Amino acid sequence: MKTEKNLFRHESLQSIKGAQEILKAITKGLAKGLLSFSDDDGEIRLAPKGLINLKVTARKEDDYHRLDIRLSWQANDGGAKKSTLKVGHDE
Repeated sequence: MKTEKNLFRHESLQSIKGAQEILKAITKGLAKGLLSFSDDDGEIRLAPKGLINLKVTARKEDDYHRLDIRLSWQANDGGAKKSTLKVGHDE
């Protein structure tokens, strides 16, 4: 059995608007079924389909705030657990 492993990792400082644009591009890619990530160090293309596992973690410790969003899926989408997430914001 052939195992294919590719890893793409990117870290940079972004403005809130810049982060919004990246998240918008990710949502558009999800809608089209193709995500493409690239920078000077490499690139990766992912093709999500079927059910996607979504994990959201939010943490506040003093002045340090962190939000992690993880999406994962397998070629076969069996066994995924569905749950309802509510995300809010103050206007």
